[in-house]
Amino acid sequence: MRLNAVEARRWLPVAAAALVLVSCGSNLQVTATQLPAAQYTVDGKLLAPIDYRDWVFLTSGVNMNYSDQPMNMGHEMVDNVFVDPASWHKFKASGRWPDGTVIVKEGRVGSSKGSINKSGIFQTEQRFDLEVHVRDSKRFKGGWGFFVNTGDKPARPLPATASCYACHLAHGAVDTTFVQFYPTAKPIAVKAGVFDAGK
Repeated sequence: MRLNAVEARRWLPVAAAALVLVSCGSNLQVTATQLPAAQYTVDGKLLAPIDYRDWVFLTSGVNMNYSDQPMNMGHEMVDNVFVDPASWHKFKASGRWPDGTVIVKEGRVGSSKGSINKSGIFQTEQRFDLEVHVRDSKRFKGGWGFFVNTGDKPARPLPATASCYACHLAHGAVDTTFVQFYPTAKPIAVKAGVFDAGK
């Protein structure tokens, strides 16, 4: 259908308004994706990342224990580790985690009994907690902060005296993180020359 000059002038403002709305919507979407992965309450508590399972998957572990002492949990434990996509993109280029990195370790109860399973451990829908590792040189002394989110409740940073800080500093192969357990990240760090094989 062709419009005459009068009709064209009548529809021009509508078309322009629609273009503005599309443009604004596009800008809003871009802005939303550029928000920092770590979001906090006004009193400094970390909000549990609600979309972390859409992030980049790094690794899984079953019943891992960094101590010689038995955990005595009374159940199997499966850990899944994710990192925010923007930080992973930068890590792939340098082998290092940039400021703003958020690494989430999701603990899920594991089971050996269910459906047709006869051996081995599988993950259940029961989530235990979220351990969150945030790199922010302005917010945390030493550059990293640890949080434990129970359920979806905001969490305060663990005190600097918590054992996880010293453990990661002593044993983290890259930037105090356990890249040695991340099979897709480790080769990148090795190639970049930043992987500490002694850890």
